[in-house]
Amino acid sequence: MKQIAIVSGKGGTGKTTVCASLAELAKNKVIADCDVEAPNLHLLIDSEVLREKDFYGSKLAQIDREKCQECEKCLTVCRFDAIRDFSVNELKCEGCAACVFICPHKAVVIRDAITGKTILSAGSWGKFSHARLNIGADGSGKLVTEVRKNASGYAGEDDIVIIDGSPGIGCVVIASITGCDAILVVSEPTLSGKHDLIRVLDLAEHFGIKAYVCINKYDLNAGITEEISDHCRERNVKVLGSIPFEREVGQAINRGIPVVRVPHSAAGRAVKKIWANLSKELSLV
Repeated sequence: MKQIAIVSGKGGTGKTTVCASLAELAKNKVIADCDVEAPNLHLLIDSEVLREKDFYGSKLAQIDREKCQECEKCLTVCRFDAIRDFSVNELKCEGCAACVFICPHKAVVIRDAITGKTILSAGSWGKFSHARLNIGADGSGKLVTEVRKNASGYAGEDDIVIIDGSPGIGCVVIASITGCDAILVVSEPTLSGKHDLIRVLDLAEHFGIKAYVCINKYDLNAGITEEISDHCRERNVKVLGSIPFEREVGQAINRGIPVVRVPHSAAGRAVKKIWANLSKELSLV
């Protein structure tokens, strides 16, 4: 089993669009959407939900009013101002358990809190592991780990796990790429796109993960496209291909299909070439 994460340094580069097309082209695959805070890969994947399960990703304090003697010790020890009128504000509670240890009446306990849902879907593409983090909930990295665990559980020895990661370089991204055989960074020819690409490459280098790059909408700014290519060349990072800007991509998204399904699409042909190059690099064929 090999795991490949499709990531980007910033939002809006076309990461999910590229990921959906690569998932369409791959054989013997399991798909995982690890962008749990704003999942949208399901919009381009024809699948049916098989199972949803509550995910307990954090701890919260809870006060038993029958045992509580209103001594106010919990109020004085809480650094997050989460306790008012001897009840716990779940949006402020960090689950540190200081109130549990200081309560002389054992009126405060720590309970598991539901922070989201894990979802398993299936369709003509195969198994699809994804999730949805509750609004304002913590523990996105833990939820990503659970999504990947579920995907790996359904992947056979010869399968490929294709992961749609989150943009950026934070906890969610680290959880998405750790242990992967490679990452494909989708960049764009803008100053912010170049800057954030460098940050992702630094992250991959820190964790010792092989990185590849593709440049989406490369023809919008030939100068920055060349700068990105030069930077990758200096770092010995291969650019597997460049995708042109064309209206067919937006039309495919509106129809809820990957662009590689659109006949005569230049972007679709470019993505097919990128997949061929990536497959060769990782000995998938």
